[in-house]
Amino acid sequence: MNWTITFNRKVEKQIGTLPEGVLNTFKYLMKEIEVLGPFRGNWPNYGLLTDDRHHCHIKKGRPTYVVIWEIVNKKERHIEVNYVGTHESAPYQKH
Repeated sequence: MNWTITFNRKVEKQIGTLPEGVLNTFKYLMKEIEVLGPFRGNWPNYGLLTDDRHHCHIKKGRPTYVVIWEIVNKKERHIEVNYVGTHESAPYQKH
């Protein structure tokens, strides 16, 4: 059974500003999370921010792009993406 992924409003806007290569990598990560789940240790700089918040880099270099997602409901297999964008602006603290 696949995971359901939703995006908060801010992420919906951020997606539209991503460079094409970063957007393609983001889409690939989303498909992988949907099929394999939120624990993505095979991605660069993947890590847990809290028990339910995760992040990883989707583009290294300058600027570095990151994605932050959160498990909203484990039973229902629901994940919300909270941020996609440059590392410098990433909200690593829970908001």
